[in-house]
Amino acid sequence: MSEQEKRDNAATPQESVSSEKKAKAPKEKKKEKKPNRVLRWLKDLKGELKKVTWPSAKDVVKNVGIVILCVILVGIFIWVFDFLARAVVEALLSLFH
Repeated sequence: MSEQEKRDNAATPQESVSSEKKAKAPKEKKKEKKPNRVLRWLKDLKGELKKVTWPSAKDVVKNVGIVILCVILVGIFIWVFDFLARAVVEALLSLFH
């Protein structure tokens, strides 16, 4: 046997013993009652929402207008591209038909 194999074999029993101890530890922690997580989460949520900088109504209307304009422009672009692609395909089909 090589020195490396001897070390690996020697380390294996110790690791299994320590892993057994580690496996038992979480079970003991589960028995302990924790404070109500939902109430703590709601309290933290309230604190975080106080830190938020909310946009004004004017900013919201402006941003909604920009989004609507972008959607319309992209729709027009897709419509034009679809029209041109259909015309090209029909022209190619008419050539070979």
